[in-house]
Amino acid sequence: MTNASSLERRLRSELTGDVLFDGFSRGRYATDASFYQIMPSGVVVPKSMDEALRALAIARDEGLKVTPRGGGTSQCGQTVNDGLVVDLSKHLNQILSLDVEGRTCVVEPGIVLDDLNRQLKKHGLWFPVDVSTASRATIGGMAGNNSCGGRSLRYGTMRDNTLSMEASLADGTLGRFGEVSRDLSDVAADDSIRALFRNMLDLGTREADEIAARFPKVQRRVGGYNLDALVPRNAPNNMAHLLVGSEGTLAFTTKVELKLWPVIRNKALGVCHFGSFYEAMDAAQHLVKLKPIAVELVDRTMIALGRDIAMFAPVISAAIKGDPDAVLVVEFAEEDQADNLLRLNQLTELMGDLGFGWNNDTRKWGGVVEITEPALQSGIADFRAAGLNVMMSMKQEGKPVSFVEDCAVPLPNLADYTARLNEVFARHGTSGTMYAHASEGCLHVRPVLNLKLEKDVKAMRAIAEEAFALVREYKGSHSGEHGDGLVRSEFHATMFGERLVADFREVKQRFDPAGVLNPGKIVDAPKMDDRSLFRFKPDYRVAELKTKLDWSAYPGAGGGFQGAVEMCNNNGACRKLEGGVMCPSYRATRNEKDVTRGRANTLRLAISGQLGPDALSSDEMMETLKLCVSCKACRHECPTGVDMAKMKIEVLAARAASHGLTLRDRLVGYLPRYAGLASRFAPLANLRNSSPLLRKLFERFAGISARRALPAFRSDVFVPPAERVGPADGREVVLFTDTFNRIYERENLDAALRVLTAGGYRVHLPKPASGSRPLCCGRTFLSAGLVDEAKAELDRLVSAFAPFAARGVPIVGLEPSCLLTLRDELASLRKDNDARAVGAHALTFEEFLVREAEAGRLQLPLGTVAEKAVVHGHCHQKSFSAFKPVEQVLRLVPGLEVKTIESSCCGMAGAFGYGADTYDASIEMAELSLLPAVRRADPDTLVVADGTSCRHQIRDGTKREALHVARVLAMSLDRAKSISPAAKETSHG
Repeated sequence: MTNASSLERRLRSELTGDVLFDGFSRGRYATDASFYQIMPSGVVVPKSMDEALRALAIARDEGLKVTPRGGGTSQCGQTVNDGLVVDLSKHLNQILSLDVEGRTCVVEPGIVLDDLNRQLKKHGLWFPVDVSTASRATIGGMAGNNSCGGRSLRYGTMRDNTLSMEASLADGTLGRFGEVSRDLSDVAADDSIRALFRNMLDLGTREADEIAARFPKVQRRVGGYNLDALVPRNAPNNMAHLLVGSEGTLAFTTKVELKLWPVIRNKALGVCHFGSFYEAMDAAQHLVKLKPIAVELVDRTMIALGRDIAMFAPVISAAIKGDPDAVLVVEFAEEDQADNLLRLNQLTELMGDLGFGWNNDTRKWGGVVEITEPALQSGIADFRAAGLNVMMSMKQEGKPVSFVEDCAVPLPNLADYTARLNEVFARHGTSGTMYAHASEGCLHVRPVLNLKLEKDVKAMRAIAEEAFALVREYKGSHSGEHGDGLVRSEFHATMFGERLVADFREVKQRFDPAGVLNPGKIVDAPKMDDRSLFRFKPDYRVAELKTKLDWSAYPGAGGGFQGAVEMCNNNGACRKLEGGVMCPSYRATRNEKDVTRGRANTLRLAISGQLGPDALSSDEMMETLKLCVSCKACRHECPTGVDMAKMKIEVLAARAASHGLTLRDRLVGYLPRYAGLASRFAPLANLRNSSPLLRKLFERFAGISARRALPAFRSDVFVPPAERVGPADGREVVLFTDTFNRIYERENLDAALRVLTAGGYRVHLPKPASGSRPLCCGRTFLSAGLVDEAKAELDRLVSAFAPFAARGVPIVGLEPSCLLTLRDELASLRKDNDARAVGAHALTFEEFLVREAEAGRLQLPLGTVAEKAVVHGHCHQKSFSAFKPVEQVLRLVPGLEVKTIESSCCGMAGAFGYGADTYDASIEMAELSLLPAVRRADPDTLVVADGTSCRHQIRDGTKREALHVARVLAMSLDRAKSISPAAKETSHG
């Protein structure tokens, strides 16, 4: 853009928020959750609404378009354009007022739905437009798309729950959009917005008959502008309902007034199983007669994919019986739980009346699995909410594509519509996935296509035209939830007729005559299959690149690295602010740069040459990945499996190959190699901690923050007392003595040995096959991108451990990041049987003890050590579902009340927290929940954390000592020994 430099200068001089015009930043805002990509000329992240409106005014003066943006999760291309993007999600996210008695609130448009509901919950209220993207969808974006959510059957859509809005027109005119009388007697004569309202109401009067004739009669109609809000029969007319669903094309929203509802207190779910998808769709019209608040479809494909996703597999196992073709999850949520249970019984009876039974043949096979346990209900809700990402987890070039994704038809036609739609897909050589809102006749339908191929783009066009013809035949809506954007706006003429499309243009012209606000959406849209607007444009190519790790599960260049990067569909699950771990750096900064999605987009643009030559190893890429703490949460919590920690290793390896290593990289990476020498001269090696001058020098030359004390080397490092200890006839176990515990905190290894031998185990402490240097997993080398060095360390380890693994001996470790390297990175570096066996037998200390206890083999005499313990889980424990055993083991200690701190990453993350340039971010992450929770714990409460870095962060931030579980158990053993035999605690197993 010729005006970009002038625009950038003015924005920087007049705004205090972020002004982003570099290619890497713009690239991160070029996509949303659709298949489109349009590079904006710049991005503004305003700190106040006044700044946002100032940015709008400057862009208008400079002749640029403006696109407001919230979570950037639109599936139809609503939030991409080539002008200025204004990101409201970072700062403009507050509740401005709350009327608990009147059940209303006023919010800024950037507030995230889940964050809003967390704040409302303490007042017994919630905002019930519960979209599946609630953890990152902003209210402004939901208003822009007229979002619906899974429970619209009871609560209605965004439009039904929006009372008023305040907004600025493109020319700067500010106005309040709410209920008005037809004669506008309740709007001041001098109100600058009054004339606009008059024009709109006149249009509604003029076109009332056409609107009645052409607008679909289904609740799930969110296409076009809501002209029906303007007709006389809806008087008094709510002008905000014209802005709802307008996709940022009419006005720039500054405030939204919402209608609130009492929170749901009781629920009961019936999972209705069907052997035939058609029969499931036909049954939906009957199931809604029981007045549930939702009936949600999960099809065979989604069930199968869910079984392969670690976080959802247990939910599928508990809720799904047999091998259904589809299930309908029917939700009842009346105030009285007895009423819900009654309806659940009626549901079972109704399924029987409809001819379904567990012993029937396929067509009428089925029945109801009743779910009353809250935890399982939540798991099912999370699985359904993740439906889009679950569908997108296919590791292949073709992906389920959103374009006929949320058409809505009347319920009696749903079965025939879906059957005919599948025939359309088959004619074009593909199949589709279907899930979601069966209660509303609005299914999320995605045919599998590869939009890098011209033939598949043509198939998409043909499918769209045929599918929309079916929708019109059934008098449904071609846009039932996710709006119009770039993908559906083109089809308004065939859906609504030319006359109403002309009315849409009239509305746009009256509100925004210069076409400043998000043009190309709803009116005057480009062709939906214009490949110049696609994420994968016709010239999209990824040159072959050399990679260090195994990416063979994915397609594309770099042995599949390309396919792994492209798994990110931009749906933004990584932007959640609470629950789980992902993404800790984003939670601290709220910057798109610092979220998994932003990093994946940057990687995709880099490897495809869109960010210039050598972008993969550039300084800008290092800045993009700087705050990635390699927590591996995305590996577990991203439903499409984007593993940014693993990808970061590849980038660091490329960087090391092209730019060499920094002093800090060498100090961190080669720690296992020089640790023995440092321990011999521990006082000298630790001198830096006590010398302010040395601290400053280390910060200047090695990038290690002067504000941190480094872990202290010690001369009495852990040395195995023998190659094996414990009863000669005891069950065998290998103890992996990792570098960190060996050189810094030998007490943990000593404690683990005591616990294992007290339990009667024969503990092996293997030595390397050659050389005297202790075994190491290579973790520090991986963190510096030194993959070959890491592999050399793992080769030594596998040689020592493989003979034990071959005999089925468990390999137990204390440091989660080290032990779990054997279950993760090792498999990406070696594919041989020895490596596989070592990985298969690798267990955390707590996993091993729980397994032994469940088998009845663990006999430990334990005594009371404290009344309470608070526990922080290591990120890698959570990523590999290895944290629950920590809780289980601690509960073996008599009288110990165990409370888990709901925390993300501790922020130390290996060497991350020691960096001069990452220290502040490290503390921000810790202060989100971990450190405040530890400070709240009374002095007698044990603080437990298995991770070395976690314990150091806790000590630095709170002056409290955190203990490894092994030490807690050793203390418990001591307590049991110290009391009289008559009062001794019983053994636990």
